[in-house]
This record gives sequence, C-alpha cells and structure tokens, in this order.
Amino acid sequence: MTEDNSFMSGLPELAILRLLTNQEMYGYEIVQAIAARTGAALSPGEGVIYPLLHGLEKSGALKSRRKSVSGRSRVYYTLTTKGARRLTTLTTRWSELHGAVLALMGGSLAVR
Repeated sequence: MTEDNSFMSGLPELAILRLLTNQEMYGYEIVQAIAARTGAALSPGEGVIYPLLHGLEKSGALKSRRKSVSGRSRVYYTLTTKGARRLTTLTTRWSELHGAVLALMGGSLAVR
C-alpha cells in the first residue's frame, strides 16, 4: 500500500499478508495472532489493522466474505494473487532491511 522508506512502513501490512497465506482470518483474530506470534513485540491495535484490511481489500490484495460463527457475523479475509505478489515485495524489502541492520550492528543483534 505504501512505498515510504521509514523503519516501520509496511510492517503491519507484511504481518497481515503473511498470516493470510495459511488461512482466512477475521480482523480481531489477526490482531491477536500478530501479538501472539511476535511475543507481543508487535501489537498493532484494531485502529491500525482494520483500515489496512479495508485498504488491502480495495487495492485487490485481499478479498473478504461475511460468515456467521456462533451467531456472530464476522468478515473473513483471504489473500489474492495480487496480495501474494505484494507479500513477496514486502518480504524482500524487510529481508534487505534485516541484513542492513545486522551489518550495522556488526553481525549480531544484541538484545538488552
């Protein structure tokens, strides 16, 4: 969605697209999965995730369908071919950034 070069640009989008490669998910489930899979190091709120989901759907990267589960209506999202291409682009960008940070840190990332 964005081509900005700032540090965090594209990270929530990358997380959403990656999660949706394996299964369809609804918005709050995505929020929880990002926090769980990153040990809460990343925990974007619903105010970040839902606008991204809508934007990704509008751009054709995702498609959605409404589904009733236990009497509740939820919107489930799945990745499209366009979304898979976008994921590849973002993955490449973040891999390059990861390598650059490792080089900057002398080959290892120290956690304090």
